[in-house]
Amino acid sequence: MSLIIVDTGCANLASVTYAFERLGVTPVVTDKADVIKSADRVVLPGVGSAPFAMKNIEAKNLKPVLSSLTQPVIGICLGMQLLFETLEEGGETVKGLGLVDGSVTELNTGDLPAPHMGWNRLTPVKADPLLKGVAEGDFAYFVHSFAAAVSDATLAKADYGSPFSAVVRQGNVWGCQFHPERSSKTGARILKNFLDIKL
Repeated sequence: MSLIIVDTGCANLASVTYAFERLGVTPVVTDKADVIKSADRVVLPGVGSAPFAMKNIEAKNLKPVLSSLTQPVIGICLGMQLLFETLEEGGETVKGLGLVDGSVTELNTGDLPAPHMGWNRLTPVKADPLLKGVAEGDFAYFVHSFAAAVSDATLAKADYGSPFSAVVRQGNVWGCQFHPERSSKTGARILKNFLDIKL
């Protein structure tokens, strides 16, 4: 299986690579359009700010490439947020990839400290191959200040001051707001499920 991790220039690529290597698959990290298009699976990671990430993606001319993929694609953390239509951050609204309907806004943490950082429980709301073997109350590791509201695309939600989408899907595209590569057995199970998905 050919597994591509997209080099957006704003991600911790090593930890995601190691997580898949532990599952017996060696990913290729690249920003080359033809390699990404021909892959069996595509991972879009990301950390940092949405405006910076989208500028990098556009500078590398990756937006049309990522928008045209038909194989299974998964976004992780900021990578998931970039899948949405718009992202509101730092007083500006940035156009995302538009692969998942909706927008990403600042997470309303209520009286809880921001950002949302640490382990939190998942609540699956729809059955999906990506969540096979994942049960209500399983923990995942989050680090984020922005989130997507619960919507028709939501497969699992979490709550931190307010509910938000923890896992989403639209067509051939999935997203995890948490870091599966840092989420122990639950994260490893989700990444293995991604490798096993058949469209």
